Amino acid sequence: MEKTKICWVLFSIMLAIGDASKILVVYPLPSRSHANLGDGIVRNMLKAGHEVTYITPYEYKNAPSALRQIDVSSLLDLLPKDLMTLKSLMEGKNMSLHALFMSYMMTEMSKAMIQNENVQKILSDPNEKFDLVIAEWMMSEIPAGFAAVYDCPLIWISSVEIHWMLLQYIDQPSNPAFTVDIMSPYTPPLNFIQRASELWTQIKHMVLNYLILDRIQDYVYSSYLAPFVEQRGRKAPTLHELRYNVSMIFSNAYVDTSSALSLPQNHKYIGGYHIDEKVKPLPEDLQKLMDGAKNGVIYFSMGSNLKSADMPDELKASLVKMFGSLKYTVLWKFEEVLPNLPSNLHIIKWAPQQSILAHPNLRVFITHGGLLSTTEAVHFGVPIIGIPVFGDQFVNVHRAEIRGFARKVDLSYTMTDELKKTILEVVDDKRYAEKAKELAVIHHDRPVKPGDELIHWVNHVLRTRGAPHLRSPALGVPFYQKMFLDLAVVLTIVLTLSYILLKRAWRYYRSGKSKSSKKNN
Repeated sequence: MEKTKICWVLFSIMLAIGDASKILVVYPLPSRSHANLGDGIVRNMLKAGHEVTYITPYEYKNAPSALRQIDVSSLLDLLPKDLMTLKSLMEGKNMSLHALFMSYMMTEMSKAMIQNENVQKILSDPNEKFDLVIAEWMMSEIPAGFAAVYDCPLIWISSVEIHWMLLQYIDQPSNPAFTVDIMSPYTPPLNFIQRASELWTQIKHMVLNYLILDRIQDYVYSSYLAPFVEQRGRKAPTLHELRYNVSMIFSNAYVDTSSALSLPQNHKYIGGYHIDEKVKPLPEDLQKLMDGAKNGVIYFSMGSNLKSADMPDELKASLVKMFGSLKYTVLWKFEEVLPNLPSNLHIIKWAPQQSILAHPNLRVFITHGGLLSTTEAVHFGVPIIGIPVFGDQFVNVHRAEIRGFARKVDLSYTMTDELKKTILEVVDDKRYAEKAKELAVIHHDRPVKPGDELIHWVNHVLRTRGAPHLRSPALGVPFYQKMFLDLAVVLTIVLTLSYILLKRAWRYYRSGKSKSSKKNN
C-alpha cells in the first residue's frame, strides 16, 4: 500500500514537471498598483509550476529559483513625478488622460523598455525561448512583438474591465448603444445624448488610431522588435497581424463591479486574482489596536501612487482635527510622522491593506477609488468613501455609488466637513455595509477562485498552442460584411433595376394601349 502511494506521488510530480512551461510576463508600467497585478500573475504561474521570466520595474520580493527578473527600473525616470502629487493635482496641474496622450506615453514607455540593456540581452540571445507571453495591455500593442520574437502565443491582461478597444482584437467592438467606454461617466441604460456621445467616442478613437496612433506604434515595433524576429530566420509579421493574433484576454474585473456584457469565449474575468488566498496576520501592534477598537475602525489610504504627505498643509491639519473629533479609531496610511495627534488617530507608513480590510472591526474604507482597492473592498465586504483624483478612479467610485456600497467626496481644500458628514452617514446607515456584503457574496460565488481560473486558462492556451478553437468567427468577417453593406448594395441594384424594368414595361404597355385606341378610332 505504501509503495502505491509513493508511485502516485512520483507520478504527480512527473505530470507537474511535464506541464512546466517557460513564460515571459511583461509588466513594464512604473506604477506600484500595476506591479501588484503583475506580481499576482507571476505568483499564480509559479504556483502552477511554470518557469517565469518577469519584466518589471519593481523587485519581486523573496523570488524563488523558478523566477528570473528582468530589471527595467530605469522606466521610473520617465514618469513626471511633479505632476502626480496630490497637491499639484488639486492645483489643476493634471496630465491629460485622453487617448492620444496616453497612447503616445505608453509607446515611448514600450520603446524605452525594449531598449533597456537587460531586455536587449534576452531579445538578442538566439537560445532564449518561451512557450507563452503574458503582457499587460495599456493603450499599446507593442508588447505583442515579444510573442513574434519567440514565436509563441500571446495573452493580454487588462488592468481594468474589458472594453471595446480590447474587444476589437478578439471579436468586435461592443455596441455603444448599451455599453460605455472605460473612461465614461455614464451607466446603461443610456439616453439619446449619452448614446450619441459613446458612438462619437468610438469613432473618434478609431480615426485617431488609424491616422496617428497605429502608425507610431507600427514604427516602434518595426524598428525595435521586428529585427529580432528576422535575426531568428523568420519573416516578421506586421503589428497589425499581431494585434489580431491574441489567444486570450483576461480582465481584472468581475460582474460584481463591472457590466454584464456579451463576451467571446477567449475572454475571461479574473478580478481579484491579486488578492492573497489566505489573509496574512496583522503586525502585533496593529492587531491589538484593531481588536481593542470598541467603536470600530476607519481606514484611510490614498493608494500606492498618491501620497497623503503631499497634501497641502492646511488640508492635513483640518483632517487631523476632524478625525480627532470622531469616536472611532482611525488608521491613516501616511508617509511622514505627524506631531500632536489625537489619541484615536494612528499613522501607519506601510499598511497591510488586505489584512486591515479583513478585520471584523473595520467600519469603512476611505480610498482614492483605484480599481485594486475597490476590488479588495468588495472581496472583504467593506463599504467605501471614495475621493477620486484622476484616471478611472472617478468611474470606479461612480459605479460603486450606483451599486450602493459607496459615497463620493470631492477632493478639495475644504472637503473636511463633507468628509465627516459622509463618514457618519456610511457608518450609521447599515444599508452600505449590507450592500458591500451582498456584493462580496456575488464576488465569491464562482465555480473556482480567480487565481485558479487564471492558471487553468493559461495551461489551456499552452496545451492547445494558442487555443485557436476559442477564436471568434467575427475576426474573419470584414466590416462591410458585418454591416451587410454588400447585401445593401445588391438589394439597391436589384430594386433599382426592377424599378427601371417595371417603369419601361409600364411605358411600353401604355404606348401599346395608346396605339390600339388610335386604330380603333
